[in-house]
Amino acid sequence: MKTQQRRVLAATSISYVVVLLDASIVNVALERVATALSTGMAGLQWVVSAYTLSFASLLLSGGMLGDRWGARNVYLAGLSIFTLASMLCGIAPNLITLVGARALQGIGAALLVPCSLKLINHAYTDPGERAGAIGLWVGAGGIAMAAGPLLGGALIHALGWRSIFFANLPVGCIGIWLTGRIRREPRETQARPLDLAGQTTAMLALGSLIAALIEGPTLGWRSPWILAAGAICMIAGSAFLWIENHRAAPMLPLALFRHPVFAASTVASMASAFVFYGLLFVLSLYYQQARGYSPLQTGLAFLPMTTMVAAGSLLSNRLVKMLGSRVSMGMAFGSYVVGALGMLSSSSASSYWLAVIPMLATGFASGFISPAATAPAMGTVQKTHTGVAAAVLNTARQSGAALGVAIFGALLAMFQPFERGMHAALWVAAAVALMASATWWFAMLQKTGLAELVQRDAAR
Repeated sequence: MKTQQRRVLAATSISYVVVLLDASIVNVALERVATALSTGMAGLQWVVSAYTLSFASLLLSGGMLGDRWGARNVYLAGLSIFTLASMLCGIAPNLITLVGARALQGIGAALLVPCSLKLINHAYTDPGERAGAIGLWVGAGGIAMAAGPLLGGALIHALGWRSIFFANLPVGCIGIWLTGRIRREPRETQARPLDLAGQTTAMLALGSLIAALIEGPTLGWRSPWILAAGAICMIAGSAFLWIENHRAAPMLPLALFRHPVFAASTVASMASAFVFYGLLFVLSLYYQQARGYSPLQTGLAFLPMTTMVAAGSLLSNRLVKMLGSRVSMGMAFGSYVVGALGMLSSSSASSYWLAVIPMLATGFASGFISPAATAPAMGTVQKTHTGVAAAVLNTARQSGAALGVAIFGALLAMFQPFERGMHAALWVAAAVALMASATWWFAMLQKTGLAELVQRDAAR
């Protein structure tokens, strides 16, 4: 049994590494991609967002497919798709091919990530061992996300921008081999039916919104194409909510959001990814375009921020226990505000060291918020809904990342010169962090009020 557990943990950790690595590593290649494929801001936004968009859109369905066809089978399919798509990214001759291959990578990621947790849950029956295995799985992903910019910069410096995608091939092949040695797990007898209508309308709503935000500055906000995309987003979004509210087994159970803590956790997760990945996109271009850094220099410049992502994640649980969820989360979003407003003093002529403290604050906030928002949310749902709840939070994060890149990229395109657009993005990041902090604070007050009400009723 121990051998089987080690195989599962090794296979799932490898896959999680490459999935999160691709969420950050591409940013340091943006300037080289723009030059090689003759593309502008909108094209670069699509290169980054195509991955997170397909990942976010299909993540909820990935878990359902694992229930229906077996987690091992769907995980293996997802890892195979991801590996093949990485090869296509590496040989892409033009922007359209690269964007399509990035979207295919997101599809593979959406299949393998929820099934990774299912495989771990099945292999580790003891709750303590399972918690330790999940901790190692999450830790491997955190290290990958933190190392992404530096590793990407080193690969691009030595072998060119296509190497960041080719590097996935041996890792993916090892993961496929390890997965082939895992025993098939029993399928769930009561697997939920696929929500095809909900999946289709969700993809249309999110996809049309991202498309409008990315192409709006180029085509014009009053362009028929942009107005049509806005209309599709509203119609599809309304249809999605109606479908999910009336289905017996919805892809997204809206009842989860009736609990203020779960709703606030979802908002916090989305807002954190919005700010972090949006700023990662902006700062990548800032260092390469405004300051003229090479990809390797850019990766080194990000080292303070990415190191603090890992530190924030490790310290999150301890700080929540020490200070309480309300205060510690408020401090974390306050760190985002400090980071965003602190970067306003940076310019192409200023010292790099002026940006270090703001980047430290931004990285710590990102690492802290993800686990700090997840634990309270999972405590509000029944055990039968934990898988769906975890998928909802992951979907919120990926959706936030896609929106952050789309909105911040639009601001960079609308406001020239570059530093003016960057400052607009920084102000938006600070505002979103403040609103998310207020949402969390209000939800915690509601939770306290509900608890006191229950205590008074029990006393009577």
